[in-house]
Amino acid sequence: MPVSASAQGSKADFSGKWALNAEKSDLGQSPQGGGRMGGFGGGDFTATQAAGVLTVESTRPGQDGQTVTMTSKYNLDGKESVNSTGRGESRSTAAWSADGKSLTIVTTRKMERDGQSMEFKTNEVWTLTGPSALSIVRTMTTPNGEMKTTMVYDKK
Repeated sequence: MPVSASAQGSKADFSGKWALNAEKSDLGQSPQGGGRMGGFGGGDFTATQAAGVLTVESTRPGQDGQTVTMTSKYNLDGKESVNSTGRGESRSTAAWSADGKSLTIVTTRKMERDGQSMEFKTNEVWTLTGPSALSIVRTMTTPNGEMKTTMVYDKK
């Protein structure tokens, strides 16, 4: 099978080590038109899908030069998932498309900065586009406007 879904209607399996294909990706523009959103999205990650949970582990360089590892877990049964980040808590729900080939993850994250509360809402649509290719279309709504990216990953 080219995509990890069987004829019996099972769901796509996003498990694997994924590397960003920057040439095929569109990291978009900042909402103010100030150039590419290099820090928004992207980066390699490992996904594990088991027992109704999608676990995503990514690493990135921290501000102090140390490597920061972030792990997020998403319930695949529609129940809310809560993940903690260095910038606060996020709440997500995941829903399968009718054919089980795409997964939409909607995340709301509230943060405090300079005494002001801000809310960010992210909508991600994960789709296997081939036996070793993954597309994640991400739309983020922020107080400064909307940002959209399409990230394409190759399975390692």
